[in-house]
Amino acid sequence: MIVWINGELMDERDVRIAPNDRGFLLGDGLFETLLARQGRIAFLDAHVVRLAAGGNILGIPLPASTRHLAVACGMLLEANGLTAASRTALRITLTRGPGPRGLLPPEKPVPTLMITASESPPPAASQSAILATPRRNALSPVSRLKALPYLDNLLAREEAHSRGADEALLLDTSGHLACASVANVFLWEGDRLVTPAEECGILPGVTRAAVIELAARLGIDVAEDMIAPQRLARADGAFLTNSLIGLMPLSRIEQREIPVHRLTGRLQAAYELLLDADEEESEA
Repeated sequence: MIVWINGELMDERDVRIAPNDRGFLLGDGLFETLLARQGRIAFLDAHVVRLAAGGNILGIPLPASTRHLAVACGMLLEANGLTAASRTALRITLTRGPGPRGLLPPEKPVPTLMITASESPPPAASQSAILATPRRNALSPVSRLKALPYLDNLLAREEAHSRGADEALLLDTSGHLACASVANVFLWEGDRLVTPAEECGILPGVTRAAVIELAARLGIDVAEDMIAPQRLARADGAFLTNSLIGLMPLSRIEQREIPVHRLTGRLQAAYELLLDADEEESEA
């Protein structure tokens, strides 16, 4: 695999991360996962805006513009023979870079910026989920960043796997529904769409924002809310969202079978059209 790192394309076997890189030692960094289809990248602008905003919060400068990153991703896709691939997962990783021993960051960081690309399989038709043991800390600003430390998510996904489920739903420390291990969550209550509020320690997903906007355009009542887990037992439908799966229906939560809501397909179709339009605009 060819990797783009700090402005260069390199074979993965030749890539060197400094042993004092704070991303490696302390998880001091951020990342974004993007979908490319036939070489066209979906929602690149929104992902870069979120990455830069997170960097501003942490004090990590993003050493590349959106245009620079678009060119880098294009070069990387071509170098890996993925420009015609139906689905490619791109990951942009930004760390604070090398630093002295200890927690305090260097006064003038020299960030590490790396992009990888690999083929992404088509998403399944639906997934099952459990309620996981780990909780999201809604009081931590890190809960709203796509930060490198992912141990709670990892533990939650391992728990789901051990219990025969595909995904894990996490509550926040107040007991409200927050998110899945790698996705945002939406519930149907009648024909009303609800999703956990940002105050529940969620990552404000790029796909989540697109779905909220699409629902409003389609005349669907949508609300960001504090959702008690008991509402899962009464939901008329549910789905997950992230950049790689789009809208993924949940077929089961714990032992309860979840029907596919009639409006989920309508939202999925509208989202596919939005993807096409965004990719064409980015290519123009």
